[in-house]
Amino acid sequence: MPGFINTALLLRPVAVLAAVAFLGSGCATQPPASDPEALADFQANNDPLEPTNRFLYRVNDVIDTNVLRPVAQGYRYVVPGTVRRSLGNALRNVASPVVFANDVLQGHPRYAAETVTRFVVNSTVGLGGLFDVADDLGLPRHRGADFGTTLGVWGVGEGPFLFLPLLGPSNVRDSGGYAGNVLLDPFTWVSFGGVNALEGSRFGVGAVDTREQLLDPVDQVKKDSLDPYATFRSAYRQSRAAEIEAASHDGKPLPPPRPVTP
Repeated sequence: MPGFINTALLLRPVAVLAAVAFLGSGCATQPPASDPEALADFQANNDPLEPTNRFLYRVNDVIDTNVLRPVAQGYRYVVPGTVRRSLGNALRNVASPVVFANDVLQGHPRYAAETVTRFVVNSTVGLGGLFDVADDLGLPRHRGADFGTTLGVWGVGEGPFLFLPLLGPSNVRDSGGYAGNVLLDPFTWVSFGGVNALEGSRFGVGAVDTREQLLDPVDQVKKDSLDPYATFRSAYRQSRAAEIEAASHDGKPLPPPRPVTP
């Protein structure tokens, strides 16, 4: 059967561009040069669309509180931890081709070789990736192998900060990186039998699995922070900058997973 491009996923960057156009109607006013402190804060936050970003954060918070968080809590309650870990391992194993492609594009042959080895070992001995046998053998998974990071390694600037409903904190570069990941994913180009259903299931289970992992850190931020939006924005920008810096130097350790809103 001929391949096809997953239109829904490729439309995601288009939706981002539309959001940018919409957000443009709610730009924050840049402080005057006569107030250097306020101007420095404004530039450091890189959030000229802050008023509308905050509105979209509130929209996302309503959706999360009433839908996503309860689903993730139910998933945690019903599905045993060992099963959740196995499902997470399988999801990450299926994403190996995208990780490999970004390893190559970032110029990291060692990481690329490790990704291939991990995929082969976990797909066979690890029963389709349900068990991360490669990690036990001294081949841990590395972070930073997504196309947004690749663009950063290539020198593409982050662009204005964005807060997107359901997707959470982002920026123009990382939002465009979604398209690159889609094009690098073999599932995008294949359509036969149950592949579409499998891809839909992967997306659904992945979303629930990710939200379940973020239950505690997100709850903690909302409980302790006077301004959760600013905390999520700062955490996202700092962790992405650290990932890109680390990915720019093959062989250096990458940071741990970041707490990001769903």
